Amino acid sequence: MTTETHPEIRPAALRERAAAALAAARARTAGLTDVVSDPDLTAQHSPLMSPLVWDLAHIGNQEELWLLRNVAGREFLRPEINSLYDAFQHPRAERPKLPLLGPEEARRYAAEVRGRVFDLLDRTPLEGTALLDRGFVFGMIAQHEQQHDETMLITHQLRADDAVLAAPDPQPPQGPPPAAAEVLVPGGPFTMGTSAEPWALDNERPAHVREVGAFWIDTVPVTNAAYQAFIADGGYTDPRWWAAEGWEQIRAHGIGAPLFWRREAGQWLRRRFGVTEPVPDDEPVLHVSWYEADAYARWAGRRLPTEAEWEKAARHDPATGRSRRYPWGDADPDPVRANLGQRHLRPARVGCYPAGASPLGVRQLIGDVWEWTASDFLPYPGFRAFPYREYSEVFFGPEHKVLRGGSFAVDPVACRGTFRNWDLPVRRQIFSGFRTARDV
Repeated sequence: MTTETHPEIRPAALRERAAAALAAARARTAGLTDVVSDPDLTAQHSPLMSPLVWDLAHIGNQEELWLLRNVAGREFLRPEINSLYDAFQHPRAERPKLPLLGPEEARRYAAEVRGRVFDLLDRTPLEGTALLDRGFVFGMIAQHEQQHDETMLITHQLRADDAVLAAPDPQPPQGPPPAAAEVLVPGGPFTMGTSAEPWALDNERPAHVREVGAFWIDTVPVTNAAYQAFIADGGYTDPRWWAAEGWEQIRAHGIGAPLFWRREAGQWLRRRFGVTEPVPDDEPVLHVSWYEADAYARWAGRRLPTEAEWEKAARHDPATGRSRRYPWGDADPDPVRANLGQRHLRPARVGCYPAGASPLGVRQLIGDVWEWTASDFLPYPGFRAFPYREYSEVFFGPEHKVLRGGSFAVDPVACRGTFRNWDLPVRRQIFSGFRTARDV
């Protein structure tokens, strides 16, 4: 029988965990917004993204809505701004025209909300309602802020100005390289999703058994060098490899390489957070759309893994039949196992983090780059929208493709073996890569 596992966490430890997650998220938010000028905060660096100052106040507004209003039952501090920071009322391209809070006002507002939230956390029982059970709502808000921090990091990547962010590079691979380029994942049932993870979001639930046939999957993500071979072989000029909509997209926009790449003096260069540098051969390819990932896989005689295949490769332990929280087991992520949390501003080289490998030896499934899968974003059997249908339900359908695994820009609180991300198949500004699979 297949099962999932999760260590039990005592209420006091849950409270400490929630406080630490909220503090870490706010420190990261400050690091992303304090390094630029006020005009930079209020500017829209791309119509695909909000001004940074919108994200800053939106973080505080959502925290106020769910914790101070819904949990504590308090009146809004500034009810007149609620509609300004409702992501469903105002598309990103329109947000610069709104009467938004200025940078200093947004900081004060978010800080006032956070101070009251810490008081609430100290005296609120983490049980009694679905929102409070095991600290879910506090974890949800920490994840929400970290997700917006990743969004703001994308905005930093889209900025045309000089670099303002810095971080050390990941360490080179430690230990032997993977023994093979691909791994066979045996067929059979496994437990997908979760009913035990306390802060799992609605689209990750409930745990259920999936039957997945045997398949081969890449041991590591597709590299820049491998992707350059696709380009050199005319991958962007041959319609055989492309879905019809993808072919139309690259022709309409003159796309011939991943976003932020350019060819100069016989070599590929990329722009990364304001710095131009040669494209490193041995890093996972980054900033590719689902259409580009799908085209590469077809060119290589392979395919993208389905979401169920990806999760089975990442979580299933054939020796025990259990589904782990992470490829390496149930322990929380750390710097030895995965490249997460913006510790670095780039993916690590392929072959890194052998301590983070799955039981079958698949590496870098967590962190480094989000990985496109072949699957549409759909609900699991028994799905129930919680705490609001706009988090997941309104996005279900063939318009959005699923990404798994997280990236270097994702904080551990918002990344686990069951975590599901989704986006439109044209999106390239996100920190997305992929690995391929094939049938047995």
